[in-house]
Amino acid sequence: MSSKTPPRRSILYSGSFDPLTNGHLDVCRRACALADRLVVAIGVHSSKTPVFPAEDRADMIREVVGPIAEEAGVVLEVVHFGDLVIEAARRLGCSSIIRGLRDGTDLDYEMQMAAMNETMAPDIATIFVPASPATRPITATLVRQVAQMGGDVKPFVPRSVAGRLEARFSKKG
Repeated sequence: MSSKTPPRRSILYSGSFDPLTNGHLDVCRRACALADRLVVAIGVHSSKTPVFPAEDRADMIREVVGPIAEEAGVVLEVVHFGDLVIEAARRLGCSSIIRGLRDGTDLDYEMQMAAMNETMAPDIATIFVPASPATRPITATLVRQVAQMGGDVKPFVPRSVAGRLEARFSKKG
């Protein structure tokens, strides 16, 4: 056995995380089982108007994913980016990108993205993880719609995120 320290495995998980859902959390848990360092990268696009500002989304991620990463011995970093995911991965020193798959539609789209990314950066791998059965129907878009209509989002998001959604939409009501 070599006493040499193995290279650090860094995985990038990108998305809007608006809001952070139990599906996102499922992918983060799986990434923590595969990596020494998890970089959650919040995409910021001027053409989109999010429910939560990027820094609020970052706070939610740190609050909810932080303890999971800490328990797994994984370094968690939360960043914002506005360029290509592959460029963010390269800049942040990530050797892999992780993506969750809920169904065949996700697979078709994510395979196209992975092929484009591999063409631009063959040294950065894409890892697909299937969604757990309990999180397959969850999308941030549906969660936002349920919250906007005054529905109960607690089954779909971490408790603290549900509270923030309730507070956000009760103000708009």
